[in-house]
Parts: sequence; C-alpha cells; structure tokens
Amino acid sequence: MASTGPPESLKRSDTSLTREGDQLIITPLGAGNEVGRSCVYMSYKGKTILFDCGIHPAYSGMAALPYFDEIDPSTIDVLLVTHVIDFHQTLEVNGIRFWCYTAGHVLGAAMFMVDIAGVRVLYTGDYSREEDRHLRAAEILKFFPDICIIESTYGVQLHQPRNVREKRFTNVIHSTISQGGCVLIPAFALGRAQELLLILDEYWSNHPELHNIPIYYASPLAKRCMAVYQTYINSMNERIRNQFANSNPFDFKHISPLKSIENFNDVGPSVVMASPNGLQSGLSRQLFEMWCFDKKNACVIPGYVVEGTLAKTIINEPKEVTLMNGLTAPLNMQVHYISFSAHADFAQTSTFLKELMPPNIILVHGEANEMGRLKQKLITQFADGNTKIISPKNCQSVEMYFNSEKMANTIGRLAEKTPEVGETVSGLLVKKAFTYQIMAPDDLHIFSQLSTANISQRITIAHNDAFGVLKHRLMQMFESVESLPDEESECPAFRVHERLTVKYESEKDISLHWRSDPISDMVLDSVVALVLNISREIPKVVVESEEATKTEEENN
Repeated sequence: MASTGPPESLKRSDTSLTREGDQLIITPLGAGNEVGRSCVYMSYKGKTILFDCGIHPAYSGMAALPYFDEIDPSTIDVLLVTHVIDFHQTLEVNGIRFWCYTAGHVLGAAMFMVDIAGVRVLYTGDYSREEDRHLRAAEILKFFPDICIIESTYGVQLHQPRNVREKRFTNVIHSTISQGGCVLIPAFALGRAQELLLILDEYWSNHPELHNIPIYYASPLAKRCMAVYQTYINSMNERIRNQFANSNPFDFKHISPLKSIENFNDVGPSVVMASPNGLQSGLSRQLFEMWCFDKKNACVIPGYVVEGTLAKTIINEPKEVTLMNGLTAPLNMQVHYISFSAHADFAQTSTFLKELMPPNIILVHGEANEMGRLKQKLITQFADGNTKIISPKNCQSVEMYFNSEKMANTIGRLAEKTPEVGETVSGLLVKKAFTYQIMAPDDLHIFSQLSTANISQRITIAHNDAFGVLKHRLMQMFESVESLPDEESECPAFRVHERLTVKYESEKDISLHWRSDPISDMVLDSVVALVLNISREIPKVVVESEEATKTEEENN
C-alpha cells in the first residue's frame, strides 16, 4: 500500500509502526513536479539514502538548492549520484546493497538498484533507451524492482527519429551560414555537446565549401570534458569503439575550443556551441546578447530547457527579451527548437515500465502538467494490474509498507545434505545486515569474521554434609548423575547431566566445574540452589526435658 502526505518529521526516526510490516518513505527534496534539482530522500528499516543532489538551473543561490531543511543530513547512510563512471559492481554500506546500470543519458550516467532487506528500489535518474552517435542505450535490467522512481521529463511527448532531427539541425546551420549569419547552440558542456560536435565535424568533413567557417566549442570546461571523452572510449557504443581503432573520433578536425568571449574574433559567419544550455549566464548568454539583434543569426535550442530560463522564453519567439543589464532588446534572430535531449520520451518510458512491471511507480523530474498527463496515460496502460502510480510534490512523502519475511540459508557442512520434511536443522544463526545464514559452529570462522571460543568455569562453595548425601539428592533431581572413575579425578567426583562436574575438595568445601553455555549454566544454577538450601531441608530433632513430660502425662 502507498499513501502520500507530509511526514511528521524526517529528522527523527520513529520505530513505532501503525500497521504490520515496515514503513518505507520516499520524499522528493527536489524534482517533485519540476525539472531540475534532482534530490530524492528514502528511508527504510532505519537506513537512509539520498538519490542525487542537484540544483535548479533557473534559480541561483539558496533558492536553487534542494529542500535540505526537511532532513537531517547527518543521518544519511549513502548518497548515490547518477552521473558516475563505473558500473556493475555490487557494493554494500551499512546493510544497503546497491549496483548500477548504464542509463544512456551522458557518458557515465547510471541507474541505481538498491536492495534493503529484500525490498528493491530502482532510481532511473536521467535515462534514455535510444542509442545515439556515441552513447549506448539504457540497459535492460536483470532484476525487477518493487518500486521504480522514474523521470518524466517529456511526459507524453514523442521524439522525432534521430535522422530527421540531424537533417533539420544541419540544414538550419548551413542555411544560416550561407546568408552570412552566425549560429549559437546553447548546450551543457558535457553530454549533448559531444553528440552535436560529432554531427557537425562529420558534416563539415563532407562539405568542403564550409571549411573556412569556424566552429567553436566555448566552455571553461571544454578541454577537461574532451579529455574525459577521449579517455573513456570503451564506455561508449560499438560505433565509436570501431572508429577508435583507426582514430579518436573526439579528436575533431573542424572544431576549436574557445575559453572566453575575449578570445573570440566576431568577424563573419561562425558556429559557436556554448554553455550553459538555458542562456541564463556565461558564454552562451554573452553571445546571445551580441547576436539577438540581427535576423541573419540563429539560435538552435538542442535539448530540454527548464521553465524560468531565457532559453525557454525565446522558444515562444517574443518580440523583446530582457538583457543582463536589465534593458530590453528586440529579438530578431531566428530561434529553432530541435531536441537531441537524452531523456526518455513517452514511448521509451512506456516500454521500459512494461518490461519491469513494478508494483509501485513514482514519477519525478517533470513539470506538473506534463507529469500529470503521463500519470493519467500510465494509469490507463496499467489498468488491468495492481500498479500504483504516484507523482509527489517537493517535500510530499510517499509511505509504503512491506511485510518482509525472514529467511535463512544453510551453508557449509549443513548445506551438504538436504533435510527431510520435519527434520530439525541445528546450527548457529548468523545475521549480517538483513541476511541470515545457518552454519555449523566449526564453519563459523570460514564463512564469517567471527570465531567460536569455549569458556571453562569453576566455583567453590561451602558444604558441611556428607558428599554421598549430596549425590543422592542430585539423583532425585536429575536423570543422569554418574560417579567419575578414580583415574579421571584425584578426589571423589561425579558428573551431572554430562555437563557439570562436582568434586569433593574438603569436609567443608566442594567445587563445581563446567563449560559455559546456556544449558550448562542452567544446570549449574539448579545444583548451586540445592547445595545452598540442603541444610535447611534436613528435619530438626528437639529434646524435651523430663519435667515437661511428667506435666503432660498428669494432664492426660
């Protein structure tokens, strides 16, 4: 069952549950009914995870951050960031098992599968099921999640075929340059930029008439980004790996880096790819303000842009725009929106969820309207099942309850033979995080970092009565009380229940010897209690005086 609502507090844990099972809480601290500042909090069985920790590109300062005041960051066990490099390695931290799959969004982007006490949660982050010029598509999963936290950036929209988009892209650029104009392509420094640079470099190679037109990759991070792409060739698709056998495809022939606007010679037609993609600041904004007056110039928006950014504003082609100095300027340049965004569209999302068939779907990273349309379409798609689809807002918690069964696996010697039905399996139960194993005591040091140890104990207590009387009394209490042969003991001794040895030390003392374990300790407690109370149970003999006897006879 899943429900939504604000939690009483995410800062302190409450172990009391109002219903059977364990409570799992998922709370977007960002990306809830919005695109940007991805940050999702999850807690289950006393473990806490934070998925991603992004900022909102349309805001600045504290306003751009996730809602961290809703949580206590010191309680977080693991922070999983979906833009990494290494894949397929299963790690465990404080009982939280997790591994990742290729997400197909940018080089190194990952989807995380998290397993806590057998409950699996998939967090897709940004993903794409479409292979492009350099990236693999998102992987098909081998494990099915109980919960899928999935992006909904494009809602119910469908992408155009890649070859159609590429043709539109190169046609707009070629046409603009032929008219003597400049082309601005605002893009993230890492990700779509490399995809578009591959397209441009190939197109320039095939069109000699363009060789005198410069293409610039303008970003302070340009050099470092290209070094990453030139290094991790094996993490890309087969097309790139095959090209690399002859030459590095990211060693561009027709593209030059541009560090700053001061290094730019703005004379004649040119193509400049600059960051950031939203035109809110930086090189892309500076170039936009230089070129937006001239109708010969063009701005190509190559991917998803967030509400509140200048890039989102100019897609609707307003007559004027506000410059960074607060003044307004006419928007005469052409604006083209040709999406190469590596976010899944509806077709990819729908197919992906059909393959996984998760019982619980949580939509994040999508504008409220698009997310709402996607939710309704998915509800229709999964109408025959029992799938719950939820789209929480920021700081709105989703609560779910899982009845987790505890199962233990036998290993080592105990696993060599399959027990018969009804047969008792005896061994040590070892718990590690949320897994249980039963093993023979002798196997403990093999399958764990633990080891067994025996503790032999001895106590001496006072005892004034005959040693044989003590043995007689113990035989009345226990089934097994056996005298030890003389060769096993230098003094009279007997063994109780094959666990405790009682030895005669002197006329006033006896000693008790045992190897500590729960049953032997219980036998010891019984014997000690009997020894300490044995004198109290012996009947007392009272001698009366002769005078008292005569008086009693006269009265009778």
